[in-house]
Amino acid sequence: MTEMDTPTALTRRHPVPPGAFTFEPGNRHVRGTIGEQMIVDSTAPVLVWEPDQAVPGYVFPRADVRTELLAPTPAPDHGRHAGVRTWYDLELDGVTYPALAFDYGVDGLEDYVGIDWFRRAEPGVEHWYEEAEEIFRHPRDPYKRIDSLQSTRHVEVFIGGSKVSDTRVPVLLFETRLPVRYYIRREDVDFTHLRETSLSTTCPYKGDARYWSYENGDTVLENVVWAYPNPLASVTNITDYVSFYNEIVDIVVDGTPA
Repeated sequence: MTEMDTPTALTRRHPVPPGAFTFEPGNRHVRGTIGEQMIVDSTAPVLVWEPDQAVPGYVFPRADVRTELLAPTPAPDHGRHAGVRTWYDLELDGVTYPALAFDYGVDGLEDYVGIDWFRRAEPGVEHWYEEAEEIFRHPRDPYKRIDSLQSTRHVEVFIGGSKVSDTRVPVLLFETRLPVRYYIRREDVDFTHLRETSLSTTCPYKGDARYWSYENGDTVLENVVWAYPNPLASVTNITDYVSFYNEIVDIVVDGTPA
């Protein structure tokens, strides 16, 4: 699909109106693979925000998807997507990937195919790329920005009245629509009551995180601390720094509760 062929329905539509589908043309080369097989290869993706969903997904022109591998299937019961017209299984090398693809019954999106990705627990597309960089969890939102800045603020962290961190060299991470996160070097954190857990999460903007719980007498806070041992290139200054959930602990910045 060339720029001249782009339907008028795909003009830019942000900000997202509540309760409505929002979509707009993307301009990145997006590819998705299973093993060595290319399942999606598109330079004309469309970003879609389903009603009341902050996280976007991609749909692709049918010509850019291996539609010969798809077969219609009954709708799954997981309810991860709204407005779907038809679901499809994908069969590749004798393996069936149930309800992996779909199309929307939404004006302007009828000729595009989506791939179930965000929050999918079942096997599916194994690797996604924007241009030559691998992306994780969901597409990066073009309306979201992340800045991690070295700071000289005095940051103290308290749990149940006990101080667990005190630093004057934090990294402050500013992420659109989220609270400021205060990242603290490990030597400024008291790990006496922190227990590493098996939880691991992936952020498309920061990378893979590991977690700790706080356990001190009757006070137990699960997975309240996290770190990125090998963050993505855009936030390397938080490498192995730790951060605490502002919503759960007490954080004091320059003498004022955050």
